[in-house]
Amino acid sequence: MGQEHTGARPGTVPAGAVRGRLRRWSRWGPEATGRSPWARGRILASLAVLTAALLAFHSAVPNTVGRVGSLLETFLPWLGLSVPLLLALALLRRSALALVALLIPVAVWGGLFGGRLAAGAGDDGDAPDMTAVQHNVSDVNADPAGTARALMDAGADLIALQELTDSALPVYEKTLAPRYPHRAVRGTVGLWSKYPLTGIRAVDIRPRGVGEGWNRGVRAQARTPRGDVAVYVAHLPSVRVQWRGFSSQRRDESAGLLGAELAAEKLDRVILLGDLNSTVDDRGLDPVTARTDSAGEDFAFSWPASFPVSRIDHIMARAATVSGVRTLPATGSDHLPVAAGIELGR
Repeated sequence: MGQEHTGARPGTVPAGAVRGRLRRWSRWGPEATGRSPWARGRILASLAVLTAALLAFHSAVPNTVGRVGSLLETFLPWLGLSVPLLLALALLRRSALALVALLIPVAVWGGLFGGRLAAGAGDDGDAPDMTAVQHNVSDVNADPAGTARALMDAGADLIALQELTDSALPVYEKTLAPRYPHRAVRGTVGLWSKYPLTGIRAVDIRPRGVGEGWNRGVRAQARTPRGDVAVYVAHLPSVRVQWRGFSSQRRDESAGLLGAELAAEKLDRVILLGDLNSTVDDRGLDPVTARTDSAGEDFAFSWPASFPVSRIDHIMARAATVSGVRTLPATGSDHLPVAAGIELGR
């Protein structure tokens, strides 16, 4: 007797069997154990709720051990990446419970950061009173002249630079001088301006134990067509992620000193330009963000330049409005330049 042929190759699964398996997988009814889609996926649902809680109550995460709270807040928007991962797992688990729970972190993330997405997409077309550029140029930048020319292309009225070195400073001065005849440089930070500058002085934001040669703050008074404005340029200490946690103590102390300077400023209108080595969500910058406004900013991630994941470079103001924050093309630095419009009002 001859063998019966099914038309399938040895070792393969018949097409009908594959379709049957797909139908069984796609069913959202009870499993063999009797659990419904509303009863399975409880761990995934719990993770979704936890994600929402971290987003909404990040300030409740303590900083006492390893400054975990500041670390979380530095990269807070990226916590939203857990949503697509949990979504894929919920679909794989066929859990209606987890899918509904995911609506919570989506809503919280949208409430926190949706406005920044809208700010990045919107453009009212109105010209600001002035434009400012903030850039940490890097002390190992091999092309300071090219960096200066790239910054001038933004058409800014104010340009703030950090990590100026003794060898690079003359290059920046020579390149920027034709368009920015007024400058204020103290230590490794500087301000170049189209407007006359007066009242130039160093701003002491040194943490305890740091020598007098550490100069990372300068203040000047810019005489604009709409009146005088106090302009601060600052570079707060760097932070590190170490085995003991997030080392931001010196940065936080320096932020406190800068906040005290801003509080003591007698002029109503203030512009702050600087590498603050954290985001506006980080509680470590509270002394600064409590006295300046960054409303209207979009994400504009500026660091690291090769793959930006955080904006630690800021343009902030008091009694003025910052708008249209954006990054500029990469230079020879490990930071991207940041530009923004500033409305001074009347």
